[in-house]
Amino acid sequence: MKITEYADRDMLAIDLANLLAGELENSLFTHDHASLALPGGTTPGPIYDVLCAVRLDWSRVHILLTDERWVDETSPHSNAALLRERLLTERAAAAQFTPYYRAGKTAAEAAPEVSDAIDKYMPISVLVLGMGVDMHTASLFPGAEGLEAALASDAAHLCPISVPGQSHARLTLSAAALDGALSKHLVIYGDEKREALERALSLSRAEAPVRTVLNQATIHWAA
Repeated sequence: MKITEYADRDMLAIDLANLLAGELENSLFTHDHASLALPGGTTPGPIYDVLCAVRLDWSRVHILLTDERWVDETSPHSNAALLRERLLTERAAAAQFTPYYRAGKTAAEAAPEVSDAIDKYMPISVLVLGMGVDMHTASLFPGAEGLEAALASDAAHLCPISVPGQSHARLTLSAAALDGALSKHLVIYGDEKREALERALSLSRAEAPVRTVLNQATIHWAA
């Protein structure tokens, strides 16, 4: 685990966006296509605002979500809607994107279909994740219904998850799909999350699911 510290969050967004672009470009030198898996939430928005304008052959890049709440894109809780607004614009509008939500189906019903749909984009070329103070990443939450199955080494690419106290079911990339990424980046802000990350190192994956991705990951931190 490598930790890169930044003077502020704006500098992190700029530097990480350029780093991601460079990694994608390197992947495209040796492959026809590259896959980029990204989270929703408030943390990555500024990164997307920079990345969307980078010069890159975006038509050969396929964007995936690390996880999605089971809502359509008219909902303010939709991660797909966030990506369309903040990333899939300017030059990055040429990228390909696979949303996960399927109208008329539950997350559990749609999981096999969507998992099969993203199979050709595995392993993930470049992965970006965030982390909560509870040490969850993607939608791998401690205590969630479906966590054990999503942590299994033979799990499908996408797994249904239900989080106690939250109204929306979710689909999340499994631990195997996340850990198999060729390049892994974890973005955290503030002392509380850095302390949580350090605490995670002494816990099990069930207690601290972020441990799933810490092998050979670069941690990007700003206060």
